[in-house]
Amino acid sequence: MAHGLRLSKRKIFLTIVLFLLGLTMFRIGWIVTHQIPDHPKAKQGIVDLREWRFAENEAITLDGEWEFYPDEFLQPDDHKRSGSQFIFVPSNWEKTAHLSEAIPAYGYATYRLTVLLPPTTEKLYGLRLKKVLSATKVFINGELVAWQNEPMESDKGHATKRGPFTVLFPTDREEVELLIHVSNYDVPLSGGIVDSIKIGSAHSILAESKKSITLQIIVCMIYLLHSLYAFCIYFLGKGKYKKEVFYYGLLLIVSGFSILIDDDIVLQLPIPIEWANKLLLFLFLSMLFVTVTFIKHLFAISSRIYDVLTVLFAILVIGILLLPFHFNSLIMTFIALYYGMGLFFLFFKTIRAVSAGFPDAIFILLFITSYLSNVLWGTAIQLGFIAIPYYPFDFIIAIIMIGLLLVNRHIRVAKLNDLQTLELQKADKMKNDFLVNTSHELRNPLHGILNITHSILLDKKEELSPENRKSLQLLLRVGKQMSFTLNDLLDSTRLEEQQLQLHLRPVRLQSIASAAIDMMEFVMYDKKLKLRMKVPDEFPAIRADENRLLQVLFNLLHNAVKFTEEGTITLRAAHDGKMATISIQDTGVGIKTELQTRIFNRFVQNDAGDSPAGGIGIGLAICKQLVELHGGDISVTSEIGKGSTFSFTLPLELGTGEKGNQVNLSHMERELRVESDWEIDEEPVAMNKPHILIVDDDAVNLRILRRLLQSDYRITMTMNGKEALQLVDEFVFDIAIIDVMMPHLSGYELTKLIRKRFSLSELPIILLTARSQPEDILTGYLAGANDYVAKPMNALSMQSRVQVWTSLRQAVKEQSRMEAAWLQAQIQPHFLYNTLNTIASLADIDATRMTRLLNEFGNYLRKSFHTQNIDDVIPLTDELSLTKSYVYIEQERFGERLKVRWEIDEKEGLFIPPLALQTIVENAVSHGVLKRVEGGTVVIRIKRADTYYDVIVEDDGIGMSIEQVQQLMGDATKEEKGIGVANTQRRLRRLYGKGLVIESERGIGTTVKFQIPYIES
Repeated sequence: MAHGLRLSKRKIFLTIVLFLLGLTMFRIGWIVTHQIPDHPKAKQGIVDLREWRFAENEAITLDGEWEFYPDEFLQPDDHKRSGSQFIFVPSNWEKTAHLSEAIPAYGYATYRLTVLLPPTTEKLYGLRLKKVLSATKVFINGELVAWQNEPMESDKGHATKRGPFTVLFPTDREEVELLIHVSNYDVPLSGGIVDSIKIGSAHSILAESKKSITLQIIVCMIYLLHSLYAFCIYFLGKGKYKKEVFYYGLLLIVSGFSILIDDDIVLQLPIPIEWANKLLLFLFLSMLFVTVTFIKHLFAISSRIYDVLTVLFAILVIGILLLPFHFNSLIMTFIALYYGMGLFFLFFKTIRAVSAGFPDAIFILLFITSYLSNVLWGTAIQLGFIAIPYYPFDFIIAIIMIGLLLVNRHIRVAKLNDLQTLELQKADKMKNDFLVNTSHELRNPLHGILNITHSILLDKKEELSPENRKSLQLLLRVGKQMSFTLNDLLDSTRLEEQQLQLHLRPVRLQSIASAAIDMMEFVMYDKKLKLRMKVPDEFPAIRADENRLLQVLFNLLHNAVKFTEEGTITLRAAHDGKMATISIQDTGVGIKTELQTRIFNRFVQNDAGDSPAGGIGIGLAICKQLVELHGGDISVTSEIGKGSTFSFTLPLELGTGEKGNQVNLSHMERELRVESDWEIDEEPVAMNKPHILIVDDDAVNLRILRRLLQSDYRITMTMNGKEALQLVDEFVFDIAIIDVMMPHLSGYELTKLIRKRFSLSELPIILLTARSQPEDILTGYLAGANDYVAKPMNALSMQSRVQVWTSLRQAVKEQSRMEAAWLQAQIQPHFLYNTLNTIASLADIDATRMTRLLNEFGNYLRKSFHTQNIDDVIPLTDELSLTKSYVYIEQERFGERLKVRWEIDEKEGLFIPPLALQTIVENAVSHGVLKRVEGGTVVIRIKRADTYYDVIVEDDGIGMSIEQVQQLMGDATKEEKGIGVANTQRRLRRLYGKGLVIESERGIGTTVKFQIPYIES
């Protein structure tokens, strides 16, 4: 931190004393300048001014002994003087000791004074009544000339107007009778004429009044303007400026407002005097508290004293607002104590800051000293120790101190900015050198990789499988893309230092554009894009650097592909005989209007898409600089949601312009469609291999993962999270590999949605991300991921993780099959005994029925213990055979209580999980219809739809509640070992992505249904 002026405490105290002395001398000079010369005083109700000569700009007071009539409004025509008393003006009539009897502050009275004027030509005089409590009427020579509020003999209303007022009166008499009615029912501590009344020429009275009001308005405007400046700095700074600026502005507003409603009362508020005085007390208290808060934030103070001052401020404010006004003296005492504590806190913290060398602390110290001077003089004036005209300079000096602080801070910031600018320039130079050196170091091994790869592809003696050749071609394309990025980094530095040289020669645009479009293949996977080139075959040659023109076209096309999910990208060219105009138009996301003016600046990227754009934001900036080096210009037009068009101009090779004008463009248009090699497999994929879903919006990552895993697994890939959800519902996957950062639907969100369908063991998920911070890994696990792999991924590590999770998945599948087999093995003994008893009973009744029951029972046992029950699926005919045997046995046992209706569209080649239908039918019989005394009916329906069969089992049994249904099916997100319906539910979801749908109502019955797909052979 920068250091300011550091002073010892002795020097600090000496500075405070000298500054206070300076302020005091300045104020004394003000007092002397406005000192009223000695003049006659009123005696026994008469002031003799016959020998006085009124100056043009001078007014004198009417201080002295006035006639006083307490509790009486003397009328102008009433000349009685008997019983009159004399009171000194100005004074508080409650504390006037020489009156015949004490009178309270609340009351009314009449003041009378006879003024003997000099025999001059002055015909227009003026009076200035500065402070009369609290209602006044002024009579001159028996005529009412002015009033403020309405004097009353009782408390019937509240006065609202306060402060000085001016009375002008013409007279040609040398004796003037001044009669003043006064009443006070608003101020409990004092009453009557408590400030001097001045008399003088009309010009001098008006000049004095105008001067005082003008000074108050000027000081108030200075405060308010500075507060506006402070608030603008704070709010427009958007967090760059600290809270002390805000509290400084607030202090200025409070101070400015208090100036307007004090002294000459420039702003009359339409509220009772009692509340006006309370408002003044609140503002004076707030000025100190806001000043303390300002200093606290300026010096970053953490102090309990501030907390105490805050609590006391709140208590005093509540007291001011709630306590009756006659407690004003008590409140003023506490406010005085509060001011003492606050000023001590301010000086103590500021002196410590100055001693520690805090920047600009000396200005704050002088600001507080000026504030202290104003408080002390203001207190003296309020207590009546001194009376002086409005004095503005303590306020102005305080503002000057803060102004000097701001100027000093600005100078310091400017110096710091200069130093930081030099450091940034050095850092920028070091950055450029680093980029150049790093790019060169990366290019050498990269070019070695590309050359070796290229040589292997061209070596006819080297026998490569189609898959290996594709992998090498992919490696070559990715390497070229990396080479372009390195070239951009180098070119950015060279262009900035103006070191890049162009090798200009005639260039055919057609060949360069075709090469640039061909290079787009590696970023085109899963994008429904058409790349069109509309350049005539006889388009004139362009004078350009061939490599740089290819770089510009590649960057613009790559940018268009990156921000266009589907549609068309068109490369056009036209010329006017001197300049060629080349444009790349896309149907992508578009560019915001405010961004179009900055899109060609370095490190600026388009943010109109649903996901981060990637890249480093220098491609378009390099395009602009390269085009301008060629003598052309580049521009963009765009509309959000409709696409963008980048256009740039290049000079034509001299002498070729006219030839191009003869070409018919429509015949030269050709359409290029970049085809993907993703789905080409040389050999049929074994269906018994584990099935992996890969979701990544980066085409290169998809290619790498596919090449890495395709030999041992079935691979399904997509670049879209929404499509991934559809695939999860349509196919059975053993594991999912999902990238975190994807458009539209992030990897975290996709994982959460999959977890609502499948548990951790039913579909393991591996998340891929470029970030590997602990919070990222935790977020992945909380979303429901099984594992987390950071990019760049290690091939061996990825293969190992995939093998572990697919092995676990196969183990879970095997466990599920064994559960199904074990389920059927658990034939309840009483079912066997009951069946055998039924067979025995039929031996004596109906041998034919017994024989058939024995056959069905044998079929039931044979199907139940068949080895195929451990398979994932079995033929539907076998499952129906088992189910029909079970139904026949139960009908023989229960007779008319059990009715079964079959509605089946049988189809050869249809497969179903073993024991799925039989388990559901057994549940409907045992826990549904047979729970009723009268029994019921079970309907078994298998109906053909478009690509699947609906399997439905309905019964009219006792039904189930919602809680029973949930308990029956189990929670699909938990690994519970269960049998029966819950086991069937898990197997169906694993195989088909959809489980059972159960609809039931107590007393009505239950419907259980599921779907099994059917594929035409």
